[in-house]
Amino acid sequence: MVKKVSARVSTAIDQYLDSLWLERGLSVNTQQSYRRDLVHFGAWLGEQAIADLSSANTRHILAYLAWRHGQNYSSRSTARLLSCLRGFYRYQIREGDLTEDPLAGIDNPKLPRSLPKLLTEKDVEALLAAPDLEDSVGVRDKAMLELLYACGLRVSELTGLTLPMVNLRQGVVRVLGKGSKERLVPMGEEAAYWLDRFIRQGRPELVGRQPIETVFPSIRGREMTRQTFWHRIKYWAKVAGIEKPLSPHTLRHAFATHLINHGADLRVVQLLLGHSDLSTTQIYTHVAQARMQSLHKTHHPRG
Repeated sequence: MVKKVSARVSTAIDQYLDSLWLERGLSVNTQQSYRRDLVHFGAWLGEQAIADLSSANTRHILAYLAWRHGQNYSSRSTARLLSCLRGFYRYQIREGDLTEDPLAGIDNPKLPRSLPKLLTEKDVEALLAAPDLEDSVGVRDKAMLELLYACGLRVSELTGLTLPMVNLRQGVVRVLGKGSKERLVPMGEEAAYWLDRFIRQGRPELVGRQPIETVFPSIRGREMTRQTFWHRIKYWAKVAGIEKPLSPHTLRHAFATHLINHGADLRVVQLLLGHSDLSTTQIYTHVAQARMQSLHKTHHPRG
């Protein structure tokens, strides 16, 4: 499918996303995902000779969902699409451009509850010990991994950290999370040590004379992209001999699960992760429960 839409459709998408940013302060990543979904749908409508998004009715949306199913799109991505379309058409009604919601009779697909892929504490120790500390890039990666695991940060929160957001004396970082919500997260002694070492010894070499406040710059002295750090963490996982599927988010899962396994209160974990809803955090109790069931089955005489 050609991902091109008319100027009229593009303008409607821009206006909707601008309103979302003003109302909810959506992150850049979420805005980009919503834009992709709306452009895909708009382009598909164009191929059906339907002028714009506002001209689509329930039958058109169901036909598009059937097309997506035939293209093997996941139920999770379809649920995100429907959430995006619901918001768009409600905005159109609010603005007076539509009188009826074409999604009124369409339900979201039921999503299977999937447990996060888990790194054991031994896996994490191996990963944290993997970086080569003989150069500035290795020290940077060591500090990033330590901070990611110690604070349970999202990768965008980690790469977006700036120097004013770090308080080494108090041992906390000020994190800008989803919806531009701020939270303070304690980093622990080990992460604080490596972060301090990198800022004093490794960062000046990477930054040079460039006036940049990013805590973790790339080798070119610029803000590191999420994709770059994803490649770095995959590289160090290979060095550490970890064969499990791994991403920056895996360490966030490990942070939460290991805290709960060691008796942390669920609401404390919710605050540390920056979850607005406790139900989002509760999945980690299922991870811990699955771990206990596995241990019971392995070691109990009647397991």
